[in-house]
Amino acid sequence: MDTPFDIYELTREIALKISSAPLSPHRHYFEELLIITRGDIIHFIDTRKEELEGPLVIYVAEGKVHQFIPGTDAKGWVIRYRTEFIPESKFHFYSYFLDRINYKLDSNFCINSLDDLCRMMLRELQQLPHDYGTIKHLLNALISKLESEGDTVYKQFAASGNMQLMAFNNFLKILQYNYKRPEEVQFYADKMNTSVRNLNLICSTVFGKSVSEIIETRKLIEARNLLLNSDKSISEIGFELGYNEKSYFSRVFRKKTGLSPTEFRSEMKINIS
Repeated sequence: MDTPFDIYELTREIALKISSAPLSPHRHYFEELLIITRGDIIHFIDTRKEELEGPLVIYVAEGKVHQFIPGTDAKGWVIRYRTEFIPESKFHFYSYFLDRINYKLDSNFCINSLDDLCRMMLRELQQLPHDYGTIKHLLNALISKLESEGDTVYKQFAASGNMQLMAFNNFLKILQYNYKRPEEVQFYADKMNTSVRNLNLICSTVFGKSVSEIIETRKLIEARNLLLNSDKSISEIGFELGYNEKSYFSRVFRKKTGLSPTEFRSEMKINIS
């Protein structure tokens, strides 16, 4: 991607073109938002293939292996941007702790608003010279709309002053600096001057997962990244992520993904090639 931002409308003609000759699973080094306002799609990300129905939004983080095949009746928008274009995006931040981010859009008003914002960005991109400052403001507005409308943590805790959400985000920031260390839940509770019980209550209320599940997910997201983007051995990757035994790391990885680390690496290399 040679520019910081790109957008195109998913029309019937483009959907037919993509579905008739779909790209194989691939990895790209930019963020991607798929806003499907109507129709069915097939989406493959990492090792999981899903058949999804619009209206919905799919966020694909930088470096993820994915494949997108729209049905012939699919309509919507495809937005691509470099991470540094919107570095403060909550989608990007939460992608470190979630296997995938996609959810349904319910409101017709929301869909119409998203469509209007996308058309404004497309018009700005068609002007020369490009006004990336205006496009950035519009993209921020679009992402804010998606965050507030989605059935996610953003909708349930939209108020910026919510104490549980603030505590949860503080936990994620601490985790981001320490997840490679072999620390237990007590370590994070102590860092936040709270009890293990209260920290688990916060994470369960805001994110629907226990502290241990979130720590494990963060480690395994990084494990997949290292398996795809490095030549390190399985033992080296496990040790780097705080697993002292290769066999334990492999068991945890298989439980989460259905594949051993070796199988995952081999399958992804075949898919990408």
